Amino acid sequence: MDLTTTYLGLKLKNPIVPSASPLSHTLDNMKRLEDAGASAIVMFSLFEEQIAHEASELDHYMRYGTNSFAEATSYFPKTQEFTTGPDGYLELLRTAKESLSIPVIGSLNGISAGGWSNYARRIEEAGADAIELNVYYIPTDPKLKGADAEARYLEVLKVVREAVNIPVAVKLSPFFSSMANVAAQLVESGANGLVLFNRFYQPDIDLDELDVKPEVVLSESADARIPMRWIAILYGKIKASLAATTGIHNAQDVLKMLTAGADVTMMCAALLKHGPVHIKKVLGDLTAWMLEHEYVSIEQMKGSMSHKSVADPSAFERANYMKALNRYKLLV
Repeated sequence: MDLTTTYLGLKLKNPIVPSASPLSHTLDNMKRLEDAGASAIVMFSLFEEQIAHEASELDHYMRYGTNSFAEATSYFPKTQEFTTGPDGYLELLRTAKESLSIPVIGSLNGISAGGWSNYARRIEEAGADAIELNVYYIPTDPKLKGADAEARYLEVLKVVREAVNIPVAVKLSPFFSSMANVAAQLVESGANGLVLFNRFYQPDIDLDELDVKPEVVLSESADARIPMRWIAILYGKIKASLAATTGIHNAQDVLKMLTAGADVTMMCAALLKHGPVHIKKVLGDLTAWMLEHEYVSIEQMKGSMSHKSVADPSAFERANYMKALNRYKLLV
């Protein structure tokens, strides 16, 4: 049984990659992820705010704009506990590369191009096998045109792409007016891979304190539908690796993404819920399913249910919407 796959030019032993999360805050946890079967690790994000400001100023960002972080804000260390600033991040990355036998991918999170080139270069120098750019941006200005919002992603990619020689992946949100075109533009601008999709943690309103507070709701398998659709649509249409993230909890979720066309599947919520050992179970169930259905490799199934491979491509488009509504009417 051949579970190997290739992502960002990296040969991986299987398609399970822990995504950027609090689990990679310590070397011990990263070793546990590797021991459980992870084929690579995306380290937690180094935030633009960390690069731009001294640790003493971070308290402002932890209290103001509490909904601006892509990863679970409740897991984000308090300022006085923030031992992994830019220098600490690089040291942990360096140590991880010395201690682990699997690829380690650095992660940068922010919204502007300024200051990123230096740290992208330093992440490469620390030994990262690749960099994931998480351009976490929510355009709130009604006067900002869609093309200008897209240009921000391209600008950040350009700065980082020019600074490093290692592969660069861009983690996207699904909220673009023309997702396929944005994907194509990013690849043309030098992205080696796309990570679909970033899951925005939504704020909540505390009615007692009349305050906007972060509300962490971990994903469920149903949340994988949007990335699955777009991976299926983009498969074979862009020359870049495709990583599926959000809603990957079990072997069935992994299999669906692979047949849609993903090169790897990234897990976060399931590992936060069940711990690193959950990877071992997913790999066992994945192998069992492949044996039962007579698949000999990941490559054999990859993209077999993509937009270009299925008998009815409209199932990924508007026709599927109408069928779903009609089916629901029959059930009720």
